[in-house]
Formats: sequence, structure tokens, C-alpha cells
Amino acid sequence: MSHPRVFAQSQPDKPAYVMTDTGEIVTYLQLEERANKIAHLFTNAGLKKHDHVAMMMENHTRFFEIIWGAMRSGIIITPISTALLEEEVAYILSNCEAKLFITSPKYTKIAKSALSVENIDHYFMVNDVIAGYSSLESAIEDLPATPIANEIQGATMLYSSGTTGVPKGVYSPPESDDIMEIKPILIAIGQTFKFGPHVKYLSPAPLYHAAPLAYNMVNMIFGGTSYIMSKFDAEKSLAVIEKFKTNYSQWVPIMFVRMLKLPEGVREKYDVSSMKLALHAAAPCPIQIKEQMIEWWGPVIFEYYGASEGNGMTAITSEEWLTHKGSVGRAFSATLVILDDDGNEVPRGEIGNVYFEGGSEFKYHNEPGKTKNSYARPKCSTVGDIGFMDKDGYLYLTDRKNFTIITGGVNVYPQEIENCIINHPRVADVAVFGIPHEEFGQEVKAVVQPKDWADATSDFGAEIMDYCRERLSRIKIPRSVDFEQELPRKDNGKLYKRRLVERYT
Repeated sequence: MSHPRVFAQSQPDKPAYVMTDTGEIVTYLQLEERANKIAHLFTNAGLKKHDHVAMMMENHTRFFEIIWGAMRSGIIITPISTALLEEEVAYILSNCEAKLFITSPKYTKIAKSALSVENIDHYFMVNDVIAGYSSLESAIEDLPATPIANEIQGATMLYSSGTTGVPKGVYSPPESDDIMEIKPILIAIGQTFKFGPHVKYLSPAPLYHAAPLAYNMVNMIFGGTSYIMSKFDAEKSLAVIEKFKTNYSQWVPIMFVRMLKLPEGVREKYDVSSMKLALHAAAPCPIQIKEQMIEWWGPVIFEYYGASEGNGMTAITSEEWLTHKGSVGRAFSATLVILDDDGNEVPRGEIGNVYFEGGSEFKYHNEPGKTKNSYARPKCSTVGDIGFMDKDGYLYLTDRKNFTIITGGVNVYPQEIENCIINHPRVADVAVFGIPHEEFGQEVKAVVQPKDWADATSDFGAEIMDYCRERLSRIKIPRSVDFEQELPRKDNGKLYKRRLVERYT
């Protein structure tokens, strides 16, 4: 049996996690006792089985104490993205029907607006408080460190990041009330990637995001130690690997891009040889970027594809990827099928909608229409990605369906163009999308974040289009290039392209 409580008994003084910026350590025993206090807090607040709690905070020492407190008190907890705007947060707090909200002084503006959400009865803040909030630390200080009388398995309910529309709450209920019965998908992840007490897991991304949340939980379920950064920084990540000799880690492609674009002397300064498994996901990785990472770190780069909905996953090793470049792997959870818009399976090699069949079912909270539209048939669901499968069963993603550009009746997939432009040595980041065109319906637009703002000129825009012209077919060439000092890519690595699209259309 694997559970943080087991390790609180067998290795109480072992760090469950370390906050790398401050060096603060939370041992398994401390995690157990503080999670129990949080469970008492929820119970004393009158919360019952499957009541909802929301929290919005930075990568904070209290984060996993709250999560594990919810996991043993029957609570459905929603960590909210710190990248969302005030009205988006208010929408989530109302939509999930949260009865209790926890945040930090870092988000005071949003915290004040949350006071007007009618369904919330209790407000807590870590570190310090503002009017209307109680101190979380003071509230739990005198509560028992022992388990509550009636422990019940809780669950997380994450919301989509809002990159393509209104955030949707993704909920998959616990399979048992027994808190020691961990969700099968978490156990499968731990076993597939061989998590265990030997793992020193580097977590550079925000904890509210699905992957860092799930994989840090897996690491604690299997008795490893997590090393949690306050936020991603390219050079600091390398320094953390060297200092703590971390051997597992998780990334998104833009993090690889930022590390690779460090000066060569900076990259070579750090010893990263301890890294044995570097997981990455969230978006397809440009081929040249991944080739460079494998050359630099060795064949430890391991890609997977999945979603918060948990309906299925694919995975691919470095060795497999080198013979199937651009793929996100083969399905190891559920059966992968590519369907057209009418629900018919398309031939191998043809682009269609990516579905998983036979995996875990999910629903969007209070969104029965969106839930129904995600299913082609019972137990066959999609999250809106498009791609194709090769003859060997390897999946290649082309883009999100919502971002497909239709120009002159031809589908153009922005991801391919973005993957091209990001390899230009003077480009730091890029977004490609469609804007209205009187004759063709849409035209291809590129918005570029240059490494040096002095390059934000029409001449450089022309150079980028020439760069694409040498590498892409004519219809994929951006018809115009604009520049932004920083794209709306938040600390979870995802590009909030919707905000750009709205501005430009």
C-alpha cells in the first residue's frame, strides 16, 4: 500500500518536499499532521462529503498540506490558476460552488473581489490577512494533528486554463471512500515511471496545473522527495538540478526553449548528469528543440500526452521518438482512435479528432452540453485536439481544433508554423492564429516576442516570413508579423492565445 501516511510512519523525518527558493523542508510526519489539521478545519467549518473548496495561491509551503487535507475529508478541491483574470476567477468560484476559499496576500485584488461571491461562507489567507479573511495558520494552530473521526476520500476538480474559452471544471469522482485507496490512474503513473523512495523530483511549474499537481502527489504516494521551485527560471532550474542532484523532473516545451537559448557557457556551467527521467507534456515539442535536448541531456527525455480530463494517455521514450520524430507516442491508457466530425474512424495518416476509448469517464461541472459534445459514443471522448496516427500507432498532434485556420477552404495548423518560427535564433516566443480576410475567410497571423526588443522592426518581420518561406508551403506563410514584448504565456507554460485572437480580431 502506498500513501503519504504510510511514509509518515515508516520514514517520518524524510522530506516529503523541499521549497528550493527558501530551503524550507516539510517532512512526511509534518505533512501528515498538518493535513490532519486542515481536515479538522474543513470539518469544523461544517463541510460535508463532496462539498467544494477552492484555493488560489503561488507555489507555497501550505499548498500540499491543503491538498492532502482535502483528500482525507471528502472535499472536492479546486486549485485555481494564478494566471486567470478577476472575472474568470469569480466565474470558477461560482461555478464550482465553493463554500470555502483559501488564498494568499499575493492575490489581494482577486481576494477582495471574491468576498462578493455568494456561495462562499469561509475565507482564509496564508501568511497575512486582509479584511474579510481569517489567518489559516492561526485557525489550525490548536487543532488536533490526529485524523478526523470519519475520514473520506476527497478529489480534485481542475478547470481548463481558459486558453480557448470559458474555463470548464473537470470532475472524476473518487472510486472509493477509503482514503488509502489511491486513484488507479495515479498508481499507474507511479508504476509506469517507477516512482519510489529513490526519486528526487524537480517541479519547476505552478502547482495548480494538472501535471505538477498529479505528479507531485504521485511522488508523495510512493515516498519520494519533491523539490518545488517558486517559479520557472531557465538558469535556476539547472542550478537546482546540480545542487540537489534531482533525478526526475517535469517540463513543458517552452521551458526547453528557454534553457536552450541560454548562452552556451551558462548551460555548460551546470552538471545535469543526475537527471534520469525528464518528463514533458502540455504541448507538442518542436522537433529541433527536442533533438537538442536529447543531445544535451541524453536519452532521458520522456514525452507523454494527456489532459486534466484523464480520459487517456500516450507516451514515448527518447529512443522511440528518434525513429518517430514529432510523435507524442502510443496509447498506454485506453484505446486511441482518430475520428472525423461525423464520428467515423479515419484511415491511418489522415488528420482527424483525437479520441480515447475505454478510459476513465469525466464530466464538466454544471456543463451537461459540453460534456455530451466531448463524447462520440459511450466511453469514447475527446478534449478537442486534432492529429493523426501513423501505421505503427504513434500519435502526432497538429493543434487544438479551436485554433485551426481555414484559409481559402484549406485547413492550416498553427502549431506547425509556431514550431518553425521558434527555431529562429532571434525569436524568444511566438503565437500564430487566424485573423479575418475578406477574400480567403482567414489569413495567417504571427505575433513574435523577439529576444532583443530592438529587433521589433518591419525588416525582421520580413526576415521571419522569408525564414518560413524556406521551410513551409506557401499557404502556411504568415501574411504579416507583429511584435509583442511578452506574449500572454503564463507560468504554467501554456499560451493564452485566446487573448491575442480577441485583440487582433
